[in-house]
Amino acid sequence: MILDQILELGFDVGLTVQELNLLLRSRAVHTAAKRVVIESGRMSKSRVAILTGLPRSEVTKMLNQEDSGLRVHKRPNTAAGIIACWYENPRFLGPDGQPRVLPIYGKRASFEQLVALRGRGIPVRAMLDALLELNAVEALPNQHVRPRSRIAISTGLSPRAIIALGDKCSDLLGTLIENLRGMKPPLVEASVAGNLPDSIVPLVRRELAGQTMSFINAVDSILKKAKLKGGTKHKSFGRRHIRLGMSVHYFEKSKEGLARKEFNSRKNLRRRKRGTAKPSGGSDAS
Repeated sequence: MILDQILELGFDVGLTVQELNLLLRSRAVHTAAKRVVIESGRMSKSRVAILTGLPRSEVTKMLNQEDSGLRVHKRPNTAAGIIACWYENPRFLGPDGQPRVLPIYGKRASFEQLVALRGRGIPVRAMLDALLELNAVEALPNQHVRPRSRIAISTGLSPRAIIALGDKCSDLLGTLIENLRGMKPPLVEASVAGNLPDSIVPLVRRELAGQTMSFINAVDSILKKAKLKGGTKHKSFGRRHIRLGMSVHYFEKSKEGLARKEFNSRKNLRRRKRGTAKPSGGSDAS
């Protein structure tokens, strides 16, 4: 489902459910407002409230904030809060001002105490697994950990990449929705799929990638020629421009769902008595 994919992305970039809710409410108000103006020729906050199901007072507040949902106040999620505390709280800093290597368990400065302070009731092991999955911390010998990154989000994500993803998803959904509304003539939209043995998937993937690039290059050539032809016949000033194009995407999904990341097997952790050897290298607090 579309909502599932949006939630997956939200979790990847560290958005909480509260933040996603605020974003949805803000976007709903501004989208509904544009729709009301197009349909009636004037703004009606009452009509926006009816469309969204939100109180009129909330509609007024969000409209006055000029689409503030795109700049939602970021409250760190639990994982990000743990890392932020590790870098900022003097209790967990070394003499050089850098975050210490911490024992996982301990009554003084330890990862356990860090989680107790900022973990919102989440068990120590669950929080450690989450930070390891995000590659935000590194597990050391003798049950010690140290932070790897101050940003606790999945690697590979950037504002530019997320914006590009949003643009592509918007284009695809726009086409599908217009066709559902009965647009005449319908916009080009086609899909084909089949169940194949996993042994042959790499070969098919390479073949489809090659044919896709040939097709996209042909479409690009058509658009460039059309732009040149239109520019020679008409003046650009005052002319209405329409953004159009084609996009092709490949999908691959097993019955169990999309492939997941592979992680090292989970190791058991136990509390140790005082006097246990500490790891060499890096400052430590026990």
